[in-house]
Amino acid sequence: MGLGNENASTSVATDIPSTMRGVVLVGHGGFEKLEYRDDLPVPKPDAGEVLILVAAAGVNNTDINTRIGWYSKGVTTGTERGAAKGFEAAQDDDASWSGVPLAFPRIQGADCCGRIVAVGDGVNIGRVGERVIVRNMLRSYVDYRPFECWTFGSECDGAFAQFAKAPSRETYKVECGWSDIELASMPCAYSTAEGMMHRAGVRAGEHVVITGASGGVGSAAIQLAKRRGAFVTAVAGRDKAPQMAALGADQVLPRGESLLRGLGKESVDVAIDVAAGPSFSELLDALKKGGRYAVAGAIAGPIVELDVRTLYLKDLTFFGCTFQDDIVFENLVSYIERGEIRPVIGKTYPLSRIVEAQKDFLSKSITGKLVLTIP
Repeated sequence: MGLGNENASTSVATDIPSTMRGVVLVGHGGFEKLEYRDDLPVPKPDAGEVLILVAAAGVNNTDINTRIGWYSKGVTTGTERGAAKGFEAAQDDDASWSGVPLAFPRIQGADCCGRIVAVGDGVNIGRVGERVIVRNMLRSYVDYRPFECWTFGSECDGAFAQFAKAPSRETYKVECGWSDIELASMPCAYSTAEGMMHRAGVRAGEHVVITGASGGVGSAAIQLAKRRGAFVTAVAGRDKAPQMAALGADQVLPRGESLLRGLGKESVDVAIDVAAGPSFSELLDALKKGGRYAVAGAIAGPIVELDVRTLYLKDLTFFGCTFQDDIVFENLVSYIERGEIRPVIGKTYPLSRIVEAQKDFLSKSITGKLVLTIP
């Protein structure tokens, strides 16, 4: 939503407290680096910003990766190896996803659903009261330079608190009958998945294979690929097959088993990957000549083996997917409002139980999104 051109105002609500409850990350490391506090200052919206009373916030892999320092080039294994205690090999100077040192303390939380309660200079006062979600890959703070962005809850404070501020133009009013919890499951996972679909140009009739299909991004990708008319093969734990089929997957391959045995060589048009790890080379072998590979995660391990001959002899195209074109989030909001996708909620927790929520997330035992409610 853009800035208003009239009725500009500073904060308008009169009952906003000066302090709030929230969780702060005080450094890279284990669960002990997450501190639940009740004395955090309530942010004040600057010019062009809105203040949001947060209702719910999703749990995402990027929150955990940032906490444990997984993005550091010193780390060469999957997320789960350091999920509880962090990585000794991580270096603070490159341990954020952007490669820029993180400023502590930091309020994390890439997913935000809430209501606007105040506005900064230049923002239409009529926005107060809107129920909104925040684009998690923020471009306002980098002047919309190509392939640059801040992550909400990484380069700036996010949604793991009672109040959060965000650019008005990247805070979207959503009109639908979903609950706050359902809306909070959308921004990070679904925009990541839609960004991969957009970059890879997934089309009707194509065969798409999706790794990590039972997680937030994977379950979103199933729905978004089916929305585009693709044939979907989901890769997930054997016990998750019924849930994957319910989401729309045309077939499910058990995680950890041979992808080539289940797919066959050169049978897939597009690979949507959030896992990487040992199965990477099989994904490339399964792609047809001229196939496309899109990746937005490496939960199974970031270091893979690539036979460059497979890449060039098959004329494959690789897409690394972090930055998102503006239309990605705008499309996502439109899909929600038209009822073309549906949320998949696995479990909810009060914000004070964030450690329990992250442990459950890492266990991969729950299908769908884990969401924190903000009291």
